[in-house]
Amino acid sequence: MRRAGLRTRVIAGFAAGALALSVAMAFISYELTRSYLLASRERAAVRATAYDARIITASLAGDRPDVVAILKSLDTGGNRRTLLRRDGDWYTRNADPGAADAVPAGLQRVVEQGGQGAQWVRVDGVPALVIGVSLSPTTALYEIDYLRELDQTLRTLAWVLGLVAASVAAAGAGLGWYATRYVLRPLRSVADAAQGITDGDLSARLDPAAEPDLARLTASFNGMVDQLARRHERDRRFAADVSHELRSPLQTLAASASVLHRRREHLDERTALAAGLVVEEIERFQQLVDDLLELARSDQPARRAPVDPHDLARQVVEGQGLDPDLVEPAGDEAPRWLVDRRRLEQILANLLDNAVRHGGGPVAIRLTCVAGTGRVEVDDEGPGVRPDDRAVIFDRFVRGRSAGARGGGDGTGLGLSLVTQHATAHGGRVVVLDRPGGGARFRVELPGAVP
Repeated sequence: MRRAGLRTRVIAGFAAGALALSVAMAFISYELTRSYLLASRERAAVRATAYDARIITASLAGDRPDVVAILKSLDTGGNRRTLLRRDGDWYTRNADPGAADAVPAGLQRVVEQGGQGAQWVRVDGVPALVIGVSLSPTTALYEIDYLRELDQTLRTLAWVLGLVAASVAAAGAGLGWYATRYVLRPLRSVADAAQGITDGDLSARLDPAAEPDLARLTASFNGMVDQLARRHERDRRFAADVSHELRSPLQTLAASASVLHRRREHLDERTALAAGLVVEEIERFQQLVDDLLELARSDQPARRAPVDPHDLARQVVEGQGLDPDLVEPAGDEAPRWLVDRRRLEQILANLLDNAVRHGGGPVAIRLTCVAGTGRVEVDDEGPGVRPDDRAVIFDRFVRGRSAGARGGGDGTGLGLSLVTQHATAHGGRVVVLDRPGGGARFRVELPGAVP
């Protein structure tokens, strides 16, 4: 399972914290309010019952009192119901034989023993408070106070507090989003600068004044990039210097070897064979030096201009002595690519050279366009490339390490390294795939090639 991102986790933390705090505050507020309202209502009900008890006691002192009339004379409002138990019989204001069932048996025992008490119950789903008072050994007063309005008030309060808790959680998530956006802004700057460096822009730096609290990170990052730029420049100059120094003696060797090769008819067989091998190796050496010199200049930005890719591909194929029909034909309205002609030519030449030397020869060359991206594909009929080598096959000098996977050879890898450099200059990428039917497919993608 993929782990959530840092920003998502921070926002979730803010939301969870705000929700926990708001729920706790809502619960405490609800319980305090509920306890206060219930206690107030109980005190009011006890006072009302005591007042009614004095009235009933005084009314029962006469001869032959009318109990029902006495109960009806009480002002109980719409929420209270009065019951009187006298000599084992129950009396109510109205004919309600089931009213006595609402009085708990435990409360009746307390009152019959001459005491008084109160107990919370539910009558027909409605919370109520039952208060019992002993008026005499044979008479007891019970009043049932229904709490419909209070129950509705508490329900409304619970809904309101729940909505407030949800709103606070949402506000916490919003605060977390804002906080992460502000806090991660310097990291986005670092990511953008790192991406620029990855794309070859070694001039990318962080602004030390943008975030004083990250001055140490900014200084360390800029120092690292400075060292990387200096090392890159040293490597580039070294490669260029070595290439220039090697070209003069190589030209001399090439001229001398050419003389020997032209006079091979006058040499014995073994000497003629050795002269031919020397000529071939000098030609390879010259190509390596040219690649090294080109690699030293490959950090320059691409100079884009309209190019007919199919025509250029046919020229490169013919220049290497291969069949021009390897280039698959373009469509009726083949677009011109906006690329660096020299770099595209080098890409094609190096991929073809790689296919000839290590892939059994090229079998197809395709130049297509996918969503504004120019795609160059060169198929060979070799044994293919192992999956372990595909991720690094275009890395510098990798061909020499992975030659065994492609059928032997001792190339240096400068050719494929140049392919990577030229693709990077266009903001593109290079990959190795399996060719349907066997072999390898080398693909180069050049974004923005089609205007």
